[in-house]
Parts: sequence; structure tokens; C-alpha cells
Amino acid sequence: MNVSIFGLGYVGAVTAGCLVRDGHTVVGVDTDERKLAFMRDGKAPIHEEGVDALIREAIESGRLTVTNDCEKAVNETAISLVCVGTPSAPDGSLGTLYVTKVCEEIGDAIRGKESFHTVVIRSTVVPGTTIELLKPILEKHAGDSPFGLAMNPEFLREGTSIKDFYDPPYTVVGTESADVFSQVCELYKQSGGDRIHCSVAAAESIKYACNLFHATKITFANEIGMVCKNAGVDCREVMDIVCRDTKLNISNKYLKPGFAFGGSCLPKDLRAFSYLGRTQNTSVPMFDAILKSNRDQIEHAAHRIMALGSRKVAMMGVSFKEGTDDLRESPLISLAEILIGKGFDLLIFDPNVEYAALFGSNKRFIEIHFPHLKRALCSAETALKHGDVVVFGHKSDVYTPLLSKIEEHQTVFDLAGIGGPEEIKGHYNGLYW
Repeated sequence: MNVSIFGLGYVGAVTAGCLVRDGHTVVGVDTDERKLAFMRDGKAPIHEEGVDALIREAIESGRLTVTNDCEKAVNETAISLVCVGTPSAPDGSLGTLYVTKVCEEIGDAIRGKESFHTVVIRSTVVPGTTIELLKPILEKHAGDSPFGLAMNPEFLREGTSIKDFYDPPYTVVGTESADVFSQVCELYKQSGGDRIHCSVAAAESIKYACNLFHATKITFANEIGMVCKNAGVDCREVMDIVCRDTKLNISNKYLKPGFAFGGSCLPKDLRAFSYLGRTQNTSVPMFDAILKSNRDQIEHAAHRIMALGSRKVAMMGVSFKEGTDDLRESPLISLAEILIGKGFDLLIFDPNVEYAALFGSNKRFIEIHFPHLKRALCSAETALKHGDVVVFGHKSDVYTPLLSKIEEHQTVFDLAGIGGPEEIKGHYNGLYW
């Protein structure tokens, strides 16, 4: 199939590379010239293991091209996937600026096109957005030219996106048309999981239900962890036993004690769904409380670090999730801001973050929310030499070897479950264990 993908961020870039690998021809569309230049050179605009090779392979095949010309992309393809961001507005509502603008441009391009064109919304939007907001925009700009419309939520976790593309829990397509459903399913012929046909609003809601459940599981495990820690109980043992119940507790994904959640999905989706409830005069107290509880996790960790007695702190990892470069709503960024604001002397080691500062949403995030970051970034050796307290925010092969370099006078504060007291010379503090 000939496919155009609008938005070459995390979801768009990975989807483009995987679709080309599966035999489709893809035109990627973005307004960011630096992203386009990177991809033309066979480089991914994001940092994640395997994605660079995926994009390079796709570009070298000749079946992935990129452009900022919307009309050209629509005319050369039969189906368009909308993968642009929907960030939170200041009041917590869904930000639809990018997705509405893209639909205007796609509608203009469809107008006068002789062949039928299908528009697939892959961006996360609250229930009712596709039919009540985006469909009228497409109809207005497309005029009498026919088009199909579907909602196809993605379930790509940062750090494992390629694996998740080929082995998703299911493929959900919300559309009123059986033909459009079949067309969208044909895109994912190499992927596993069931194909589920549902209403557009149900498809929009499924994404929120999944993300809110993940956020709830993380918060639940962390609140259990706080109580267990105070009672002298290793919460990892408790939650391991809880997770053995696969009949009632469903899954052990996310359901384990650890640090606060963050990233581009869970906080934003919680705010948007809670805002939607308020507009309906529907109380969602648990969802409202989850964000406060998540913030409490960060402040709780900060107070414990501050109580360790030294103002010289090294932080190992600052992106929201190990193995990625995404800084958006990273709880480790929030933790660093608290420590710096309290006058702590903080240095940070994260090999992925220099890449993240090049362009796009990460660059904007750093400039607006954490301008101190560039000054704080340093090598692992420099950070270890500096910190009397060493905070491990990530658990990966990059950070594990650093445990053996901890000196007797240093204290480890472990947010990620990277080790234990028997593995270091210094003092050890586990988050909830």
C-alpha cells in the first residue's frame, strides 16, 4: 500500500519504518526541517535501540521518503495516518491545535482528488474528537471529494516500540465502514494480535482506558510500597506475590513498585480524561487523585534524598524511561528541579539526553522547563566523583557497572531497583525495599 504519515515524532517515525519493512511505501510528512534532514540521511529523529537501523533500512530501500508538502503526500498515497502530538493545554484539556491543522491540510489535498482517500487518526484524542471535531473539518476542506475515516490507537511503549508494533495486544480500528476496517487491517498484516472493529468513540476511549489503567497500577504499587517500607516490608516481595494472581490481577505489567510515572502519555491522558469528566459534571476522584499521588511520589523521594545529609548529589538517568531520550514530564526532571531549587549541588549523567536536546519537543521542553539541564549534564566519571549521594533513576547495562565504583563514603539512593546493599561498598537506600 502507499501510505502517508503526518508527524514524524515517536509514533510516526517508528510506524513509518515498520510499515516499510512490511513492504508498504511510505511518505513521511513533517514541518520540522531538522527531522526531515535527519531522516533523509537515514537517521531516526528519536533515540531508541533499533530505530536508527529501522529508518536507515527504510530510506535505503527507496520506499520511505519525507517531505513538508502535504498535497504531494496525499496525492501519492491512498491512506494517511495522523500521528501528530496532542499535548495538554494549560487547563489540562486536550491540545488539538496540531491535529486540527493537519486535518485541514489533508482535507484541502483531498479536494479534487479523483481516487478515494482514507484518513486514519492515530494521535491520542478524547472520545468524540474524531467525529465531532475532525470529521467536520475534513468534510469542509475536502468538499465533495469522498474519504474514509478511522480511529486507530497505538500501543507502542517507549523503549520497546518495534517489538510492540509487531506484537501488540490487539489492533483496534474504530470506523463506520467495513471496507475502511479491512484497508487499515491490511497495513498491519505482519503484526500479531486480534483485529478489533469497533465504533470510533470506543477506539478513542480504549487508548485512555489502557493508559489510565497503567497509571493506576503504577500509583497503586507505589502507595503500597510507601506503607510497606514504613512497616519494614520489602514491597517487591509483596507485589511479586500479588502479580502471581493472573486470574484476578490480570497482568504484572506496570504493577510493581518503582518511581513515579511520566512521559508523553500517562500524565497528559489523565488530565484530559479528568477534564472531560468535569465538562460532563462527572466526578472522577481517583483519576484526579492519581496525579497528586504521583507528584507526592516525587516529593517523597526528594525529601528522603535531602535527609541523607549531603548537598552534593549525582543523578544517574534523567529521561522519563531508561533506553529513551524522552524528557517530557519525566519524574526525574521534576526531582532534579526540586533538588536544585533547594540549593543542592547536582550533576547528571544520561548518555541519551544530549541527543534529545537537538530538536523538537525535547529541545523545547529543556528550554522552557529545565534550562539548568545543560549545565548539569556530565560524564559518569565526573558525576560519581562529585556525588556524596548517588541517585540511580534508571536500571540498564549503562548504569549497572557504576555500582562497583561506589566508594565507602557514598550513599546510593535506588529508585529503579538496580541493586542491593551487598553490591556496593557504601550505604544503600532502596525506594520501597
